[in-house]
Amino acid sequence: LLTVTVFLSTLTPKFYFALTVTSSFISGLIFVFEWWHFRKYGTSFIEQVSVSHLRPLIGGAENSPPAPAAFSAGENETSRQNMPECKVWRNPLNLFRGAEYSRYMWVTGKEPLTYYDMNLSAQDHQTFFTCDTDALRPSDTVMQKAWRERNPQARIKAAYQALELNNDCATAYVLLAEEEATTIVDAEKYFKQALKAGEMIYRKSQNCHSQSPQHEAQLRRDTNVLVYVKRRLAMCARKLGRIREAVKMMRDLMKEFPLLSMLNIHENLLEALLELQAYADVQAVLAKYDDISLPKSAAICYTAALLKARAVSERFSPETASKRGLSTAEINAVEAIHRAVEFNPHVPKYLLEMKSLVLPPEHILKRGDSEAVAYAFFHLQHWKRIEGALNLLHCTWEGTFRMIPYPLEKGHLFYPYPSCTETADRELLPTFHEVSVYPQKELPFFIHFTAGLCSFSAMLALLTHQFPELMVIFTKA
Repeated sequence: LLTVTVFLSTLTPKFYFALTVTSSFISGLIFVFEWWHFRKYGTSFIEQVSVSHLRPLIGGAENSPPAPAAFSAGENETSRQNMPECKVWRNPLNLFRGAEYSRYMWVTGKEPLTYYDMNLSAQDHQTFFTCDTDALRPSDTVMQKAWRERNPQARIKAAYQALELNNDCATAYVLLAEEEATTIVDAEKYFKQALKAGEMIYRKSQNCHSQSPQHEAQLRRDTNVLVYVKRRLAMCARKLGRIREAVKMMRDLMKEFPLLSMLNIHENLLEALLELQAYADVQAVLAKYDDISLPKSAAICYTAALLKARAVSERFSPETASKRGLSTAEINAVEAIHRAVEFNPHVPKYLLEMKSLVLPPEHILKRGDSEAVAYAFFHLQHWKRIEGALNLLHCTWEGTFRMIPYPLEKGHLFYPYPSCTETADRELLPTFHEVSVYPQKELPFFIHFTAGLCSFSAMLALLTHQFPELMVIFTKA
């Protein structure tokens, strides 16, 4: 101690200045290298070294999952060949404007739907519910104009005008169910009237569809109306607690119109079956729709992950797994979670309640934040119901990003993450919602640490240069 004291008393201010400048320079170099490594590879170099090399020496074991299964290579190749652009899809579980979106606006004063989203819905309505033969029926002519109206009250008024001309105008009842009904019970009443009228018109169109191309177009339109009404009736039953009835209606609809799979009615069915906790039936639906040749969705990928997690989540412990390694069932569950997170990386923060939810939009962008909001809004309760599922997700989901190349020039199990999702999501989601952005990554801890260390040592060097005597006294003290 005496030697150290003598040594410190002989040091000059120049030594302290040189020391702080050198430490500032070295920490600056470390910071620059960390930043470069993060920009190129998406991870912290210090963190990567500590996890890969130091942790095993200390006694921990990093149980990285094995290489992807054989199916993933084929899936990746198929997806690359059919790499889609940022196409916007109709939300299979979209809410009712009058009974749900409008009620939210009355309570909060916030508009849950964007103009862009509502404009897409208006285009959908014109595509589904109108055709070239509308001029033959005065009520359909009125409804053709009603779907183009921007003002909700004008649309509702037009629907009543159509019913005055024809009391069996199914599309008029559809509009009133969607926009005028302020409760699900009222909406269901309108849809039942629409179903009665729609079935009658559909039978007439079936008898005449072979007479001319105009009659074929009319049959397509009447089919769209009938399918839409039956689907919404099933959703009403689901919301009113008649879940088994809803499941039966959805199954019947899928059997009656098997070619309309692009409407994704199976996603409504999956959600209802999960509410019934009929996990064997959920697995049967996934076996049919979670196929390489079919487009994926967050509902498909995360439901598959949930079923795998259900088998192991109740007994899963990170500490135990790090000591003994992962079992085969745990590896399968982790792989399924990684697959789901790669498809849509925005979902986990909503499921883990690290980010607040809003009402889902009427349209979603697959792999985007809008799809994540729509999935979590309806499926969070199903994850909570299975004990330990969210804990397993919390422990494993971030490991996905270590497997995906960065920058995202290619994917791991899917095609590269599209770069256009942020722009579309900002159009679909309300302005008061903070849009989740990927592949924008949060800076690792060590980049913050080295930046702080560099700044602190540089400040000490500056103070030593400006106030050498004072800093020497401070250091010795």
